[in-house]
Amino acid sequence: MTRLTTLPRVALHRIAAQDNVAVAMSPIPKGTEIPLDDGTSVFTLQSIPQGHKVALTALPAGSNVVKYGMVIGHVTEDVEPGSWVHTHNMKTNLSGTVEYEYHPQGAKLPKPSHRRTFMGYRRPDGTVGIRNEVWVVPTVGCVNRIAERIVGRVDPQALAMVDDVFALAHPFGCSQTGADHAQTRKLLASLVRHPNAAGVLVLSLGCENLTHDQFLQELGPYDPQRVRFLTCQDVEDEVAEGARIVEELCEYASQFQREPIPASELVVGLKCGASDGLSGITANPTLGVMSDLLVQQGGSSILTEVPEMFGAEAFLLDRCDSRETFDRACNMLNGFKQYFLDHGTVVYDNPSPGNKQGGITTLEDKSCGCVQKGGTAPIVDVLGYADPVRKHGLSLLCGPGNDLVSTTNLTAAGAHLIVFSTGRGTPFGAPAPTMKVATNTKIASNKGNWIDFDAGCVQTGELSTQQAGELLFEKVLKVASGERTKAEQNGFHDISIWKDGVVL
Repeated sequence: MTRLTTLPRVALHRIAAQDNVAVAMSPIPKGTEIPLDDGTSVFTLQSIPQGHKVALTALPAGSNVVKYGMVIGHVTEDVEPGSWVHTHNMKTNLSGTVEYEYHPQGAKLPKPSHRRTFMGYRRPDGTVGIRNEVWVVPTVGCVNRIAERIVGRVDPQALAMVDDVFALAHPFGCSQTGADHAQTRKLLASLVRHPNAAGVLVLSLGCENLTHDQFLQELGPYDPQRVRFLTCQDVEDEVAEGARIVEELCEYASQFQREPIPASELVVGLKCGASDGLSGITANPTLGVMSDLLVQQGGSSILTEVPEMFGAEAFLLDRCDSRETFDRACNMLNGFKQYFLDHGTVVYDNPSPGNKQGGITTLEDKSCGCVQKGGTAPIVDVLGYADPVRKHGLSLLCGPGNDLVSTTNLTAAGAHLIVFSTGRGTPFGAPAPTMKVATNTKIASNKGNWIDFDAGCVQTGELSTQQAGELLFEKVLKVASGERTKAEQNGFHDISIWKDGVVL
């Protein structure tokens, strides 16, 4: 895998030696002569926006475009050196499912020089949380507003006992069938089990098809001091009763105090959204360094967004720690492609308009930047949607790329916090604390109320990717120890559930 070092203070950056395009690290006017690392230079034939690609050599029509050392598509017309390469003259190479080959790298990370800790909450069952919160989890969308009113009714003295109290509104839990119904049930139960929630009120209406008995069966064994239930149709004043239960849960949660916890018990979700052409050069490789440092400590990181692995599989599959892990990863990738095809959707119907405006042209281009978040660690496991993390190390998690769906999925899988890179900015937060890492200093400055860490220092060459990743790892430990993210300060906690089928 290509890993960036200190970026030179030049206008263009060639990521890998074999690349035939380079990325504009800042806007470049038409007619600018730009020296390259090999002693040659290129003249820009058009104005090149920041994050967009410039041809370094002549590219005849149909020839492949290489970036990150990988093919990211082909040009649709003859392209001269210095030309802007984007959607007007370039297309994807992707189609349907692929037969993958396994060439194991035997990837290993060095042992850390010393063991790190964070200040977390040890739960009675031995699990660890990084927040001491109370969550209200509706089993059906009909009671979303009731859940919010319950939170608003809680006595301030009770609120002061915990880190936060909030409701997780969603539109499902009724009029769903088959796999969708099962998926909603599984996702909600996984959230209820999350150790950041010291206490949970499960709020039902009473007539939904996600019944109380079904939910209990899905949830499995639970601590009745920690998980409480309320069916709105069974009580006269559901808001008052719900607030009373939440206040009792706050009192229960108040017994927990932060204590030193080994970093080996920390689980971090990796995510990117509102990406730009710098995402795969600055922020995502910085996340990759942070992830490797966590895995070196014996901790766990989770990489999801399966459609944004398409075209970048070579960065991942050969790092699988066994043939079994490789086969499961291949099944996940091709299964997701078939999901697209079964719905009559082209596999490469991505990137988004905002991604394209930021310089990302094809899905391969987006994917090669996206998977940089996974660093260089071996892949130890492949998880289904909302499956819990089972092994220490880097795991792949099945799920789509949609920001709210995937961060909810990461939370349900057990991520204590989520590190989210963005080139254009986005404000939302998952139930787990959601750190935003900017790809460039401009967005970090303009949206300081959204951004927690500025990876623009890599863009300017102020820091190497390694140095930025080390700083980000320290920031992660601080957030795990109680430092609130901007999304938390803004009170943003959103969920979205992946659905596929019929609504009755």
